[in-house]
Amino acid sequence: MTSLRNTLALGAMSIAILGCSSVSLDPAKPSEGRSASGQEVRTVKSPDGKFEGEVSGTPVPDSRFAKVKIGMELQQVLKLIGNYDELYNHETGKRWIPFYFGSDARRVVTHYKGEGCLSFTGGNVWGGGSNQLIRMDVDPAGKCYQP
Repeated sequence: MTSLRNTLALGAMSIAILGCSSVSLDPAKPSEGRSASGQEVRTVKSPDGKFEGEVSGTPVPDSRFAKVKIGMELQQVLKLIGNYDELYNHETGKRWIPFYFGSDARRVVTHYKGEGCLSFTGGNVWGGGSNQLIRMDVDPAGKCYQP
């Protein structure tokens, strides 16, 4: 009787384990490699080659975004193309890594109406570090701005 009970319990556990093995816990990414506006996202090196950023869309020649380059600091961008229309900042997952001293524990996202969004590193946990441009979304409709 005990062996029958053990056999049935082992069988039930095997079925449960096999049933769970086909379930994916990863969220579906139907538009992987695409921005909120559906444009393809490409990787671009900064002019000095120190790091890579992302660009979606292509800026119109002679537009404000055509003057901006990955790796520029927020103050440089503001002097070059003027003030943004909207801004928000948020913490990234790196903020919670113990003893992480990098400059991208926070992000600053600016929105320029009719142009799109620029994302900058927001500094480290204590607010230090530079705010460098790491992403440009050319999106005149403004779908990139999602506070």
